[in-house]
Amino acid sequence: MSGKIGITAGKGVAAIAAAAFFAAPVSAFAAACKQEQAVYVDRDGAYELRFAPLNSPSAAASNQFKISALKTSVVMEGYVMPSEDPVRAIGILMFNCPEGDATGADLDACTVWQGAVYGMDAEGEMDNLQPEGAAAAEKVVLPGLGPAIRESSAWGEGKAMVAPWDVLIFKECAT
Repeated sequence: MSGKIGITAGKGVAAIAAAAFFAAPVSAFAAACKQEQAVYVDRDGAYELRFAPLNSPSAAASNQFKISALKTSVVMEGYVMPSEDPVRAIGILMFNCPEGDATGADLDACTVWQGAVYGMDAEGEMDNLQPEGAAAAEKVVLPGLGPAIRESSAWGEGKAMVAPWDVLIFKECAT
């Protein structure tokens, strides 16, 4: 052994590229991602929110997503819809809803959370969550999500046991 410490050219280039990739702010990745491909996590790493394309130009919703309580089998389905007066992006999150025709009572029973859905940019400015095709928000804010999950049928033994924070942070862009 010569006692020299060095980096070979191939490894050095890879190390520099990796450092640049990991040092880049999350905002650079979120801005390059479309909202329908964005994936978010809560601050405790207990939940993941994953948007997916609607695949329907005539859909009433502007976004669809799933929230998974990690380390459980709980997967909740959600939609964001535009509303007026005042203009808001309104979300609904459901768990174990019946398939096919459902009554209003059935839908009420499986609704976990309803409320405004906000997107936050890199400067911390909040606005209504933008529809599919727009750049992904840095953070998604679902006010009251944690307490709503705690009071829902998604909570309990063998289900969700940690209430998420209401702010979810951009994690990655799904392909």
